[in-house]
Amino acid sequence: MRKYEIMYIIRPTVLEEDRKNLIAELNNIFTSRNCEIVKVDEWGMKDLAYEIDKHRKGYYVVLDVVASDEARNEFDRVVKIKEDTIRHLILRDVR
Repeated sequence: MRKYEIMYIIRPTVLEEDRKNLIAELNNIFTSRNCEIVKVDEWGMKDLAYEIDKHRKGYYVVLDVVASDEARNEFDRVVKIKEDTIRHLILRDVR
């Protein structure tokens, strides 16, 4: 198991209830595989540095997790499929 810092951006047009369900669904990818979510930090709606899919804003979420490669790969696969996420980044934490 390795530590990861994961950031993803949700489309600004997603309703609040749907956004909460999406965050819970993505967190469940880790918890269902016996991985530890150390911290969930919702930054909220922020301006994007550049336009992505015709959006100038996005809802930022940052996760600190201790996860297996299998869980990380599944998260990556699911986020790529979900149309409500417009960008994501997974960094291995070497601290």
